[in-house]
Parts: sequence; structure tokens; C-alpha cells
Amino acid sequence: MAHVIKTDEEAVEVARELARGFAEGAARRDAERILPAAEVEALSESGLLGITVPAEHGGAGVRTATLGAVIRELSAADGSIGQIPQNHFWYVDCLREFGTEEQQAFFYREVLAGRRLGNAAVDARGPGGERERATLRPHEDGYLVSGRKIYSTGALFAHWVPVAALGESGPAGGSTAGGSTDGGTSGGETYTVAFVPRESPGLTVVDDWDGFGQRTTASGTVLLDDVFVPAAHVMRVRRDGGGTFRSFGLLIHAAIDTGIAEGALADAAAFLRGYLRGGYGSVGANGGPPGGLVEKVVEDPVVVQRFGELAVLTRAARALLESAGDAVDRARAALPEDFEHLADEAAVAMAAARAQADRAANRVTGEWFELAGASAVRGPLNLDRHWRNARTHTVHDPRRAKVHDVGNYHLNGIAPRSLTR
Repeated sequence: MAHVIKTDEEAVEVARELARGFAEGAARRDAERILPAAEVEALSESGLLGITVPAEHGGAGVRTATLGAVIRELSAADGSIGQIPQNHFWYVDCLREFGTEEQQAFFYREVLAGRRLGNAAVDARGPGGERERATLRPHEDGYLVSGRKIYSTGALFAHWVPVAALGESGPAGGSTAGGSTDGGTSGGETYTVAFVPRESPGLTVVDDWDGFGQRTTASGTVLLDDVFVPAAHVMRVRRDGGGTFRSFGLLIHAAIDTGIAEGALADAAAFLRGYLRGGYGSVGANGGPPGGLVEKVVEDPVVVQRFGELAVLTRAARALLESAGDAVDRARAALPEDFEHLADEAAVAMAAARAQADRAANRVTGEWFELAGASAVRGPLNLDRHWRNARTHTVHDPRRAKVHDVGNYHLNGIAPRSLTR
């Protein structure tokens, strides 16, 4: 059984405490690709995976900005660990938005008990580049699911693997069953999510992720061969997300990137504080004692200025992340007549946060090396892992798309949440 966190403040403090431990072995886990099984188990036991369960179901129902802070803290310590629960929180929110009352009650109990939700959403591509769509077809009192999924972050560590599939729809949820103000499942193309136990016959999770960054997320392949799912564990979801659902998902991505930037900035500062730059005469004849002054890098005004610019980028990303999280919550708490406008504002705020987090992560993790000497690139330090993690995670949702979303809204009045990209 997992601890049950009750407040936003407790959630952030627990995340910080866990992050301190996770940071200690992060460089070695990345270098040797040691999967963080013990760390993920500690994450479950801490109660952090249950913080978005609504209060009426026994959870803390934390603010969206608080979830962002938790993911940011974990990602600063280890970018891979910060990403692993990304889809867990996505599907907990999916249940809030689209699940029936029975599904919510069952899976919220599972989550509060420390059970982890994984992910099998992205269909593999065939030889011609076309998607090989996973299928779901009726069988007895449930369905059979078949397909091949890639980028299945979280599946290897999961107790439940939610699988996105086409075919017969499951029971309708959303506003009819769950009381959501986000529009339920009406008015948009839908697909099916089947919650499959990790040990189900016919389900295989392959640890074949070989990216140069986020190396220990185990974002590999899921194979499904006529896996049986009872009807009670099948849910219909709107493809365009509707309401604030899409914005909520983007927040987790932005939090991962902001955390990676913060972790890199902290490691860079620690390295630079201990780095001495030898000047003329700093080493005596035959390698003897210094014969002149030795300048500390952190006293160089150019270094201070450049480092300050990177810190500003990171602080801006954090501020936009917090602001966007609050915008999501304002929309979710709005009266029906105000919801559409506030949901649009939340979508734009989240696109801006995502764009800034992308820029901060990629610039901070790469540019600080220009302020250090060659010793900063030594293999045992593995300081390049931050850049590799940032570069890998940010290609998933290019910054140019987010900047376009913001520009399109302010220039043409088109909200990104109305797009199905």
C-alpha cells in the first residue's frame, strides 16, 4: 500500500525529498543504462502517483501547477524518472474527463494503492510509413485487442497498460458519467482506450528503446496478440481532447523540460564554482607552485553575464509553467458561460510554456559548456546527459508548432485546443 498524500504542500515536499535521492545515481544510471526499477517503486510508495485523484475519491486533487512542480523536481534530478509517470498522470486525467463512475471508482483506488498506469498509445508504422492501427473487436463479455505500439513510456514499469485502439467503442463516459465540465465525449471523433493488466496473456513489453537521451525511460515496444479486456475496462475518448484535457497533457511535457533545464543549471553552477582558470604564470617552472594569480571562472564578468542569461531562460520557463497550470484550473472551475474562453486561454498559456521550456532546456544544457574548460566534457562526469535528455524529449513536440499556436491565437483568434494536430 502506498502513502496517501493529502495536500499540495506535502506533494511538493515529498517530490523534493525523493529527488535528492534520485539525483545521486542519475549519471551512472544513464551511462550504464540501469533502469530505475527501485526508484519507480519508491515513487509509487511515496504516494505521488495519486496526487491528482480527486478529493471526493480520497486523493489530494492537487492544483495543476502543483503537478507541474512535482514533475519538474523529479526531472531536475533525473530526466528519465520525470518522464516515466507522464502517461500515468495523463490517463488519471483521462479517467476524470471520460471515465464512467464505475471506472473512476475502480482505477482511482488502484492509483491510490500505488498501482502505476503505463502507455501504449502510438501505433507502429508499416514498411510504407503508414500506421498499423491497433484494433479492438468484441469477444464474449469484452473485447480482444491486437496491435504493435511504440514509444510506450511507462509500460515496462506499469501495473496497467492503457492501450489506444480503433474499432468497437466502449461505454461512453465524460460529462454524462463523471460530471465533467470539459464537454464529455460528444462533438468529436472518438477512439477507445482499453486498460490491460501488465501480466495479461498476449501482452508483451519489449525493452528496445535505444535513443541517445532519456535512456532509462524504457520507452520501447508493446505487442498485443488478441489480449482480452473486459468491457468494464474499456473507455471512449475524444480524439481532439476537448476542453482542457489537451492542455493538461502539455503541462507534463513542459514540466519535464523545465526540470531538465533546472537540473543542468544546478550541475553547471556546481562545476563552475570549483573550476579555476589558470592564467599567465599560474604554473611555475617545471610544474612547480603557481607563480601568478589564478582566476576563478565565477569571477569572470562575461561568465556571470552568460550564466545569468541561462538562468533567466530557466526562471521564465518555470514561471510560465506555473501560470499555465493555474490557467487550466481556472477553466475547469469556470461557469459554463465562461468555460470556452478560459479553456482557450489555458491552451495558449500552455503552448507558451511548452515553447519556453523547449528553449530553456536546449540552450541551458548545451551552452553552459562554453563557460567551462575541457574538463567539463570528461566522460565520468556525464554532464552531457542533460543535453541528450533535452534534445530527445523536445523533438516529440517541436517548439515551432507551439510558437505557431501562440501566434495564431493572438493574430487570428484561433485557439490551439480547437486543432487536432
